[in-house]
Amino acid sequence: MDEVKVMITKVKGAEDIPLPTYMTPQAAGMDLAANIFEEVFIEPGEYKIIPCGIKIELPLGYEAQVRPRSGLAAKYGVTLLNSPGTIDSDYRGEIKVILINLGKQRFSLKRGDRIAQLVISSVSKAFLVEKDELAKTHRGDGGFGHTGR
Repeated sequence: MDEVKVMITKVKGAEDIPLPTYMTPQAAGMDLAANIFEEVFIEPGEYKIIPCGIKIELPLGYEAQVRPRSGLAAKYGVTLLNSPGTIDSDYRGEIKVILINLGKQRFSLKRGDRIAQLVISSVSKAFLVEKDELAKTHRGDGGFGHTGR
């Protein structure tokens, strides 16, 4: 695995919130924790923005992706509304996630609960070249299940 140095700081009032942590040696994502001061309830079909108590400084050429935790999705139907969420290298605000409850029961969230994953990835800058026609492929414009179930 490649390694990249990412600067991080906690926001005021989040001193007790753990820094993002890889939960296993080969994990791709670090868990993000909820920086909330009282219990939050998310009703079925409802979404809420949950702060994580940290700010990061990514090197140019990198992004951070905020992704759902599979356990929350599988057990409670809780996921991220904009998944994956992208954090650009020039963003310096607090990382927040938009949790949505797609389950059937009210979801309870407490301070420090692990709510999402943060994945650091390199990015390429695209230079678009406009053409009258694109190269042909076997697939062509087939999409949305064109190969069957």
